[in-house]
Amino acid sequence: MERVMITEEDLAQQFTLIIEQAHPRAWKLLQYCYIKVLNSKSKGACILHAKYIRIYCPDRLIAAVVAEKNLLIEVAEYLGLVEVVCVNATNLLHDTKSQIKKIYPKLWLDLQWIVTQKQEL
Repeated sequence: MERVMITEEDLAQQFTLIIEQAHPRAWKLLQYCYIKVLNSKSKGACILHAKYIRIYCPDRLIAAVVAEKNLLIEVAEYLGLVEVVCVNATNLLHDTKSQIKKIYPKLWLDLQWIVTQKQEL
């Protein structure tokens, strides 16, 4: 029997698909955000290598996305994710101490794109 691995990208796509199909109000916000599923590697907690979702939001949307956090957590838990973390992408990009451009250049470009997009709410 062949083992099928569900990747972080698959989980992020499933998360966004559920939000888009079942929660259109939240989707109006998240379509302007960058969603990434990551592995948590905390050694002090009971959960090792648990997956969580990180939502990078433009500054103008962060408060509205955080207001939907209970709904987002519900969908994340349905997919087996343990946490939802909202990050202000605008602040991250303007942080002079951030190493994101050097360490994660693709993520840096994706975040640049989302913070410059105009949304229709």
